[in-house]
Amino acid sequence: MKVFDIAIIGGGMVGLALAASLRNSPVKIAVIEGFPEKEPIEQLSNRVSAINLASEKMLQELGIWQSLLDLRATAYNKMDVWEKDSFAQIQFDTQSLGLSHLGHIIENHLIQHQLWQKVQAQKNVEIITALPQHLGLTESNGILSTKDGQMLSAKLIVGADGANSWLRKQADIPLIFRDYGHHALVCNVKTTEPHENCARQIFAKDSILAFLPLHQQNLCSIVWSLSPQQATALLNAEQDEFNKVLSVAFDNRLGLCKVQGERKTVPLTARYARSFAKNRIALVGDAAHTIHPLAGLGVNLGFQDAIALAQEINKNLELGVDIGEYRYLRHYERWRKTEAVKMLVAMQGLKDLFNGDNPLKKLVRGIGLSTTNHLGFVKEQLIKQALGI
Repeated sequence: MKVFDIAIIGGGMVGLALAASLRNSPVKIAVIEGFPEKEPIEQLSNRVSAINLASEKMLQELGIWQSLLDLRATAYNKMDVWEKDSFAQIQFDTQSLGLSHLGHIIENHLIQHQLWQKVQAQKNVEIITALPQHLGLTESNGILSTKDGQMLSAKLIVGADGANSWLRKQADIPLIFRDYGHHALVCNVKTTEPHENCARQIFAKDSILAFLPLHQQNLCSIVWSLSPQQATALLNAEQDEFNKVLSVAFDNRLGLCKVQGERKTVPLTARYARSFAKNRIALVGDAAHTIHPLAGLGVNLGFQDAIALAQEINKNLELGVDIGEYRYLRHYERWRKTEAVKMLVAMQGLKDLFNGDNPLKKLVRGIGLSTTNHLGFVKEQLIKQALGI
């Protein structure tokens, strides 16, 4: 049996960020990932994240930020949000904050690739390419077996294995969830007009459409939240028909849109684990919570989980206490549950606010957004929250 201090189940962005954040710690780490990176970095992906300034700082400290900039990380310095067929509109830019940019749009697989390179080079990490099979918990450790017959023990087992977390299920941690009633259609599109490094989002009565700028001025990644029926219809539509519907849905802000590559749809569900930690167990990222992608903040919340858990582990190591005991994980749990609830409530509130086309509701939205757009201090606080500063 192999013996570790920490076993991280899941080699996605958040699990790898946690391992990398512990690079200078005297702990022995196993990263268990059944399906290591697949997409070649040369290939443009349609799954992207809006990396805020807090996450950028973390990636800088991990030593991979410059390599992401050298690939296809795209800075955006403006945000434009509006409602279809309404005067409701709000805009953000860097001038009032004294910043060079608001964030970066980066393909998920590029972040994952660079983190893999970093973690593979760590002396305190062993990567186990296998799927977990059984979990056993004792007072002093957790015991894992994998489908290829390996056995290992660890003082702390971390679930970074996504929304359908195997570890969360094995540990019998209940899940609160709510179907958003939307599917996200994602793809890349070429536009007639340049995006000018502006992230744009339009709310309609039954959909939310975001255009996120990519490395070429006429290339954007879109996230289109629609009813399951609409999403399926557009997924299967002929390209010309899809391009026409998309351009109209986006108010032709960037001219005619032409889809590039494949389209994908993903069901959208809000999830919140009842416990983010218990004896020998901690959850991070989508294993603990998932939120609506309308603000593109999901991975940033997960990265903050990784930073927080690494801080707690390092603090407990300095104190000489057992890093896997629940009483020493409670601070992490309280901290991250509070932040996750704030974000879940905010995303649900925003979605509910723009849901439907009742004339009175539209008037309230228009007045509210337009007023906020002219209140510098309120706008500044909103954008600072989104940027993680």
